[in-house]
Amino acid sequence: MRSAFIVILFIILQSKSCKKEGFTKVPACIQDKIEGMMQHPKFNPPATVYRYLYGDQYVWVFNAGCCDQYNYAYDLKCNVICAPSGGIAGKGDGRCSNFNQVATDETLVWKDTR
Repeated sequence: MRSAFIVILFIILQSKSCKKEGFTKVPACIQDKIEGMMQHPKFNPPATVYRYLYGDQYVWVFNAGCCDQYNYAYDLKCNVICAPSGGIAGKGDGRCSNFNQVATDETLVWKDTR
């Protein structure tokens, strides 16, 4: 009886310690973009996708990989919202110049580990 109690207690404690951040839903179109990136050579630095809460919606930011290119933020339907960073000056396209100040809930969704 005591060992059954310990096993049940262990299971309960383990389930409480799971990090919920690891369970991020990714829209199908975002997953398609990630899979498309895997068809190209690995970026240096490696490609990443981060999810942020920006305004009243989640956005997914893909790093461009190299050299003065914009890092675009996409909405739930893969529409480009803006480029919060990248470009020649590194400040994006100017359409969401407040991104770094107001975006929250940064979550790494994917990193190219090839």
